[in-house]
Amino acid sequence: MEKDIGKLKKNDTTDIIIRIDDFGGRKGLTIREFVTSERYTGFTKAGVRIPVSDFGKFKELIDSIEEADLEESKEDVPSPKKPKEQKTLSNEDSEDRNEMPDY
Repeated sequence: MEKDIGKLKKNDTTDIIIRIDDFGGRKGLTIREFVTSERYTGFTKAGVRIPVSDFGKFKELIDSIEEADLEESKEDVPSPKKPKEQKTLSNEDSEDRNEMPDY
C-alpha cells in the first residue's frame, strides 16, 4: 500500500517525496529524495522513515515549530569567506631546508 501525500521541489533535478507506505510489512511515513536525470531516475538513499508507532510524536514535534523560528536573521546568514593567504617560501627559507645539520 502506497499513498503519495505530496512533494516539494528541492532543485532542478530533485524532489522531496512524502508518502505513506508499507515497507517490510510495516506501515510508516517516508520522506525521501527522488531524482530525475539522464543517468538515474528514482528514489535515492537520502531520506527518513517514520514508523507508525512514532508518527504521533513526529507530528507533535513538527506542530511545535513556530514560523518565526524559521525566519532568517542576520546571525543565520553566513558572511562571505575571505580567501586564505598562501604562504610562499622565500629563497632564504628554501636554502635553510636544503642545508645539512651540523652534528
